[in-house]
Amino acid sequence: MSDDVAAELREQFRTAFEGADFPVTDQMDLVPALPNGPGTRFEAGDVSFSAMELAATLDGHQEFPYESVDELVDDVMVALEAEGLI
Repeated sequence: MSDDVAAELREQFRTAFEGADFPVTDQMDLVPALPNGPGTRFEAGDVSFSAMELAATLDGHQEFPYESVDELVDDVMVALEAEGLI
């Protein structure tokens, strides 16, 4: 996975989740911030998934609560790498 794809995904996650009411205590706290709810898509290079697919993939990786968007996005990126998706 190229650094460009990872950087683009990171920016998309940050933009999508920055409107959440932090701290967030579970995945459901993030849904109102998403522009298209659970159907919001994240796409970069050959990588594409919906927020719902992302939530299923990250189950077990996330450590709620998150105090900031950067803390959340950092964890999402680590989990995607651990799952071999980026």
